[in-house]
Amino acid sequence: MSSTASEPTKSGADGYVVAVVGATGLVGRTMISVLEERNFPVRKLVPLAASAAGRSVTFRGEQVPVAEATPDAFSGVDIALFSAGADVSLLLAPEAAARGCAVVDNSSAWRMDPTVPLVVSQVNAEALKGHRGIIANPNCSTMQLAPLLQALHAEAGLRRVVVATYQAVSGAGADSVSDLIQQRAAVVAGEKPVSTIYPHPVVLSPIPAIDVFLENGSTKEEEKVVRESRKILSLPKLRISATAVRIPVEVSHSEAVHVELERPISPVRARTVFAQTDGVFVQDDPSTHTYPLAETSTGSDGIFVGRIRVDASVEHGIAFWVVSDNVRKGAATNAVQIAELLVRDQLLWGSATRA
Repeated sequence: MSSTASEPTKSGADGYVVAVVGATGLVGRTMISVLEERNFPVRKLVPLAASAAGRSVTFRGEQVPVAEATPDAFSGVDIALFSAGADVSLLLAPEAAARGCAVVDNSSAWRMDPTVPLVVSQVNAEALKGHRGIIANPNCSTMQLAPLLQALHAEAGLRRVVVATYQAVSGAGADSVSDLIQQRAAVVAGEKPVSTIYPHPVVLSPIPAIDVFLENGSTKEEEKVVRESRKILSLPKLRISATAVRIPVEVSHSEAVHVELERPISPVRARTVFAQTDGVFVQDDPSTHTYPLAETSTGSDGIFVGRIRVDASVEHGIAFWVVSDNVRKGAATNAVQIAELLVRDQLLWGSATRA
């Protein structure tokens, strides 16, 4: 089923002033591209970065100068899409909101704040109502999982979820992609690869550790999947366990998911339920080796699911494989889709809007 996230409805002919914080980064540049691709009603683009000297971005065929991200840069801005890390978001998102700007933040800074909505556009758009100026974008691994879990919960009730993520290096930023390319070049040259990003060269081995380790033995990335899923689905007691693994793929995260349900559901019915979910595409034909691949998912805003089968190890068990572009749907596109919802439902913040 194709993605039908809300199309923006302009409240005037001129559109909106939109800032992108972290505009020169991998996700920031993609946010700008997605704004253009989806024809978001941008009257003026305000690209912002911590280091802006002499830099520019391309928008609608024109070079737009990048300005320094400061509190006053948000004066007169209607919507700000943040992708510059938690420290910047903690500092500047409240400043932007105080100036009447609606913030959609891609960092982990605000996700678990009980006063901040954590939103996947096709899962819990209703959470946007009553926001206080800041909306959080989930972790990319959580993002692609949430619509499928919601669909299963509505159909048969979630009892337990076990997920192993196989995450592309772009989840750690553009430098991590360059690092992988350099590792590959070393292998081709017959040299020993080294990494400036990871404790081991990921080109030689998947690394079962993303972000820092916590006292309970989990990593912070794994904890994000658990806590964010519970919040997005409004299931605070959901039993969910995650193992996060970095693999030598540039873009698109893959996940192996095993779900125990309250009621039985057949693989045939699960395929139908998934296919009816906004933004989800079923690719599942073992006879032709058809299943989601990172390579073919890259560049798409879809969530691709396959290998849908019974998990006989538990009562009412279903297993599946899900892949999505972590830079686009996992970050940039969902942020723009949230902005579309804010415009459509007239939920922009404060008095800054001059559309």
